[in-house]
Amino acid sequence: MSALSLSLARVSLLPLLQGGGPARKPPAAAAVLAFPAKSFFGAPLAAAAAAALSPAAASPLQQRRSSASAVVAAGKGYKMKTHKASAKRFRVTGTGKIMRRCAGKQHLLGKKNTKRKKRLSKMVQVNKSDYNNVMGALPYIKANKKAG
Repeated sequence: MSALSLSLARVSLLPLLQGGGPARKPPAAAAVLAFPAKSFFGAPLAAAAAAALSPAAASPLQQRRSSASAVVAAGKGYKMKTHKASAKRFRVTGTGKIMRRCAGKQHLLGKKNTKRKKRLSKMVQVNKSDYNNVMGALPYIKANKKAG
């Protein structure tokens, strides 16, 4: 609070110390023209500058709404995240089918016969009932939803 009042005192006393007359406010139009018409993000800055010049005129709720609208106009949509463990477990064929490995081929292979182990080595298509779960974990997968 004291730093703010000190800086305001410097601003108002600066013309007096330099030998000028009483401190004058700069015209409001000059302050608005000092800003570019649009920001880097495309949000208009003239409205923000006008609101900054007269903070007493705008209520805190209106100030929050105007700043929120500028952020909404500036930002992009949310990027959905890929579940990386699922991305390593599933593959998509050229026709859009989602393929997976069979379970039961990691350990205790001595008791399983060769025919069974060979069958478990093959990739199989994900069941139709599991397609929504896989598609939810992998939002950017290019799979055919009707292939399941």
